[in-house]
Amino acid sequence: MKTTRDDIRNIAIIAHVDHGKTTLVDELLKQSGVFRANQEVQERVMDSNDIERERGITILSKNTAVFYKDVKINIIDTPGHADFGGEVERVLKMVNGVILVVDAFEGAMPQTKFVLMKALELNLPVIVCINKIDRPEARPEEVIDEVLELFMDLDASDEQLDCPFIFASARDGYAMRDLNDERKDMTPLFETIIDYIPAPTGDPDANTQVLISTIDYNEYVGRIGVGKVDNGVLKVNQDAIVVNHHEPDKQKKVKISKLYEFDGLNKVEVKEAKIGSIVAISGIADIHIGDTICATDNPVAIPFQKISEPTLSMNFMVNDSPLAGQEGKFITSRHLRDRLFRELNTDVSLRVEETDSADCFKVSGRGELHLSVLIENMRREGYEFAVSKAEVLYHTDENGKKLEPMELAYVDVPDEFTGTVIDKLSQRKGEMVDMRPISGGYTRMEFNIPSRGLIGYRGDFLTDTKGNGIINTIFNGYAPYKGDIAYRKLGSLIAFESGESVTYGLFSAQERGTLFIGAGVKVYSGMVIGSSSKPEDIELNVCKKKHLTNTRSSSADEALTLVPPKILSLEQALDFIDVDELLEVTPESLRIRKRILDPTLRKRANFKK
Repeated sequence: MKTTRDDIRNIAIIAHVDHGKTTLVDELLKQSGVFRANQEVQERVMDSNDIERERGITILSKNTAVFYKDVKINIIDTPGHADFGGEVERVLKMVNGVILVVDAFEGAMPQTKFVLMKALELNLPVIVCINKIDRPEARPEEVIDEVLELFMDLDASDEQLDCPFIFASARDGYAMRDLNDERKDMTPLFETIIDYIPAPTGDPDANTQVLISTIDYNEYVGRIGVGKVDNGVLKVNQDAIVVNHHEPDKQKKVKISKLYEFDGLNKVEVKEAKIGSIVAISGIADIHIGDTICATDNPVAIPFQKISEPTLSMNFMVNDSPLAGQEGKFITSRHLRDRLFRELNTDVSLRVEETDSADCFKVSGRGELHLSVLIENMRREGYEFAVSKAEVLYHTDENGKKLEPMELAYVDVPDEFTGTVIDKLSQRKGEMVDMRPISGGYTRMEFNIPSRGLIGYRGDFLTDTKGNGIINTIFNGYAPYKGDIAYRKLGSLIAFESGESVTYGLFSAQERGTLFIGAGVKVYSGMVIGSSSKPEDIELNVCKKKHLTNTRSSSADEALTLVPPKILSLEQALDFIDVDELLEVTPESLRIRKRILDPTLRKRANFKK
């Protein structure tokens, strides 16, 4: 017999990147009394990992819980980037409703559409929270219309269209039901959650069923499965069976050793969990996302949608450059293999495959950001390795035709730069679908473009729009191959010999293009030290010193001034490398190099092409 558990609400906070989800969760935590009155609290306390804090993005979904008038509200903060869309899809299985956060100036954006579509498909009720209404250029009334249009585009039902709107400033800590209300605190949002989001239901007397929706990983206890109790009761020391909807043969006997519920930012150990509770379970060695933990007498798996497939791949390989092994702690192929396969514990959208060579692994992910975050994490942990240029993963249809992944790119740029952007994107096989003016002298354009057309484009885009453009992309299925794209128009400047770069050598080199290194940097033959101003590669000697003569003025050398080098970030370096180049990644350095370091062998290989 199904019953409702009124003292719990399970919600997810979904939105486009940077519309204020994590800041909103911070305020809900503060105003429900999770922190002591005088406690120092970091901003965006939910973004626990360094990279999340530095980039201001959420990568992994986080669980927390607050209490409001004796009701426990389990809140899940989700990522906004399309690259981490796999996270959002799974999390929605645990909740009974969502808060859709929309920026009062930017309005409905591509990820807003993506996450809302997932929520509507699961028939989840939506509370729309128009955030950042304290922005001087906020336009909340227009944004309401945009959001309702989006609901209609996505075929929402009448009940879904009749959703409550809340106006908030997460940063200033208030929410209101009407724009003319008093700006006090978050109470209107708490009240709306309790009134509008249904309480979880289930059968407390049926056999236990818990669907695992996310995995946490901890060095001490191993894998921790997080999921919602759908039916029955889950107790510590209970015997259970793990089954999976997509793997009918899987049946594994386990014992529940430890059980936790969420309270604020902490996990609290509990002896048992009833229907509707979101729990963390440790002690089951190889638990996976999509597994159902069931009672032993009648195991029934809960259906679960397949995780979205990767669209890009890169080769990760052992670093074999002349400077290999000098800066990293973990440098062998065994280290690299163990680390990549360990990543699969928590990241479901990632694939790692062995190749013909024991020193090289093919790693596939959802996009450039997804893979660059993995590279940055490994680098910080002391790994040293090399990666190749990202390549898209093609499919073939039943007639043997080649299909490639497509993206919808939404571009907001100041009006004066629209021409340049249209020109660049059409060279990369982008087709314009829509173009309209938005406020503040900006134009919003929408392109349908192959995923490979966007590889290496972000750097150009920021230069072309003088840093004022915003580009957002979202996966848009597979389509027939659109033809070849010329990626990079310029060649590389290549070091001719090994040694240390000298001002005198760099001074004559800087006339040939843009340098990536300054003086006193270790270089080796075949290392890329800059971008050429011509289409072909140029080899240079940057280690050469000036010959001494007996008549030489002491101040002649001091007059050589170098242009400051362009130091590439990880993303810029990944964007820059060409198919015959690799990026050498160590905890201290990023070096671009040719795959074939020997100049004679390199010329032969090019000649054969």
